[in-house]
Amino acid sequence: METSQSTLYQVRLEDIFEGPMDLLLHLIKKNEMDIYDIPIAIITQQYLAYLEWMKAMNIEYAGEFIVMAATLAQIKSRLLLPAYEGDEEAEEDPRNAITRPLIEYLQMKSAARELASRDLLGDKTFVRPLAPDKSGHAAEDTEIQVGLFELIDAFRQILDNVAGDHHVDLQTEAISVKDRINQLVDLFERKPSMAFEELFEGQKTKSDIIVTFLAILEMVKINLLKVTQQVQSSVIRLFYQ
Repeated sequence: METSQSTLYQVRLEDIFEGPMDLLLHLIKKNEMDIYDIPIAIITQQYLAYLEWMKAMNIEYAGEFIVMAATLAQIKSRLLLPAYEGDEEAEEDPRNAITRPLIEYLQMKSAARELASRDLLGDKTFVRPLAPDKSGHAAEDTEIQVGLFELIDAFRQILDNVAGDHHVDLQTEAISVKDRINQLVDLFERKPSMAFEELFEGQKTKSDIIVTFLAILEMVKINLLKVTQQVQSSVIRLFYQ
């Protein structure tokens, strides 16, 4: 029996350079949590829900995500153990096993962003950033790079607004991911910049919407699309490049 193309198609998460630390930081930011006081039960539940969702969408993730899930479960179990009085030394907060690596990861990402934002003049020379104009605003404004999980959240909102049964049979979709990519390329050649929601207009079924999202992820992975978000309006835009 011939297997449909969509059944074979998978998005490999590591190809889009997002890992378990990025997912944890996304959840912490989204829930406005204190990184030094993470509610492990809530964050573990949401983390596992993301993994289940990505699995359902045929998004393949590396083993590091499973290791992180096991770490969160272990921390949660340790927090449930009763604390005994009279101990000579107070036990370290089990959450430090995840807080410390997160802080270090944030510092590394911050340093990498700072270096990447500077223009190289020579071998080891950087220029100063643009100064604010007379109104006090910087010359460059409003857009920031969007991570995979922000894009997933925006897509889930679109998917939730589609009427009908949540179950989707990707083996019976009318168009393949490859064909959808070709359609999107034609669309972006006519209009190089589009809002994320625009790409799903006129699509009535969840199968069509999911195939479009998988096509977008593939185009981001091969650097056909750049994804940004306007800071003030939170609108996500995609740029053909």
